[in-house]
Amino acid sequence: MTRQLSPKKSETLEIRLPHQTKTAFMARCQTEGRTASEAVRRFIDGEIAGPSRRPRVSLWQAFAAAAAGLAIGAVAAPSLAQTSHAATAPRAAFDRLDRNHDGVVSYAEFRAG
Repeated sequence: MTRQLSPKKSETLEIRLPHQTKTAFMARCQTEGRTASEAVRRFIDGEIAGPSRRPRVSLWQAFAAAAAGLAIGAVAAPSLAQTSHAATAPRAAFDRLDRNHDGVVSYAEFRAG
């Protein structure tokens, strides 16, 4: 069995960036346990392969989605609050009738309402 070797890396690419950007990039690479060369190679390979399968979302699309979510939430919130109130309403009514709080509503308590 022969193992296929990756092509020899003989070319260099020089880029210019601000010192802060380089320092932050190097720190990120170190945190992720990879070299800066590996990170740049991975980026270049991705660019050569073409656009990713994941569609890019524009800022306007993200804003529109957030606005739609807020609108739906504003419409749904009151009905959710009513549902939660409706679930506790029978218990509150029972507690009002059960004057001595023994868990049983007597006929006298019921009539006193």
